[in-house]
Amino acid sequence: MNLRDTLYVQDGELFVGKIKATELASRFGTPLYVMDGEYMISVADEMKKGLSAYGDGTVAYASKAFATVATTKLLNSHGLWFDCVSGGELYLLLKAGVNPKHVIAHGNAKTKKEIEEGVTAGIGLFAIDSDSEIDNLDEIAGSRGVKQDVIVRINPLVSAHTYEAVQTSAPNSKFGFDINDGAEDYIRDIISRKNLVFKGLHVHIGSQIFDHSAYDECIEKLADFLAKLSSDGITVEVLDLGGGYGVHYVDEDPSFSAKRYGYTVKNIVTNLSVALEKRGLNKPFVIIEPGRSIVGESGITLYSVTAIKDFPGVKKYVAVDGGMFENPRHALYGSEYSAVVANKADKPFDDKVVIAGKCCESGDIISENVPLQTAQVGDVVAVFTTGAYNYSMASNYNLNAVPPVVLVMGDKAEYIVKPQTYDDLLRNNVVPDFV
Repeated sequence: MNLRDTLYVQDGELFVGKIKATELASRFGTPLYVMDGEYMISVADEMKKGLSAYGDGTVAYASKAFATVATTKLLNSHGLWFDCVSGGELYLLLKAGVNPKHVIAHGNAKTKKEIEEGVTAGIGLFAIDSDSEIDNLDEIAGSRGVKQDVIVRINPLVSAHTYEAVQTSAPNSKFGFDINDGAEDYIRDIISRKNLVFKGLHVHIGSQIFDHSAYDECIEKLADFLAKLSSDGITVEVLDLGGGYGVHYVDEDPSFSAKRYGYTVKNIVTNLSVALEKRGLNKPFVIIEPGRSIVGESGITLYSVTAIKDFPGVKKYVAVDGGMFENPRHALYGSEYSAVVANKADKPFDDKVVIAGKCCESGDIISENVPLQTAQVGDVVAVFTTGAYNYSMASNYNLNAVPPVVLVMGDKAEYIVKPQTYDDLLRNNVVPDFV
């Protein structure tokens, strides 16, 4: 169990900030998403320090990992930019007061409506990911008298050593233009358009990456491509390196401190500086786009144990009041987690269990083969590293409410997403006259 300064065990109890996890569960109920704001900011700030070794650049938080108005305001106050992959995420960013010039629109299948919303809002960069998007963005920008800055997503064909489901630069990926086949032609097409301004390139090679040699390989390929573009008279002013830095879920994963994440960023951009200098290239404005690494370990989910089923020598289920409706990652990816019985946090991990959810699905599992203290009905179980892609992927399956989110800052804790009610679940239901 790898903990940190703001997530620790004292007198047998798990604490988040200066508050007992059991106290949070009692006050706000379970299941409950808990976000540790202090740790979130410490990671973001260290990444900014790491990037400063390069020079001109910015950290843009990947909103898809976890997005609320409150946490966006918090990160915005620390000077981060943001990316978005939908009209809804853009709407949230604007509601949170983010400068639209500090927003980057991503996505391989942006709708015309989303493009219109982005152009109208005046966002800084569109990351173009298809030829049809070139046409649509040129047309919409022209109809509004706008010269829209764009970057082009490149597939560098780098095999990141991570789960297949989160690799994004395989030869058959749905993302980006092949760096070896046609990418420059699309860039030239953009340059020829009246209403588009080519600014640079974007890459993202995958998620949950610990083997950073993949970033080194990507940088070498990018630098070669930049050199080719330069020799062909094409200037790259912006280089977006994406994100994908891995976080600690289980004991087999490396455990990084906030400073170590900053070091990771520093190492990547330092290698970029060397690669550019070796080819005699100017240094473009660099963007990195961490998401999971800023919020993943900042989040835990608290559950109440509702039932236990033990099949001696075969399997033991610890059933909780959550499930795949609030954490679908195991069902989707086979993802695993670490956990602790929050009110027995100093006790030995003398059990190995399946943490099961309440949905009517055999596959409704939060994690399997989890080392855990001996749990009883009524105990509070804390599952770690649930800050990324849990709340953001939650649903109302089985008409379960998406859990509320609480932000902890030291000894303070308040809702940043209120609990859903049964009325919320049916709010958009209507009955037509012919029923």
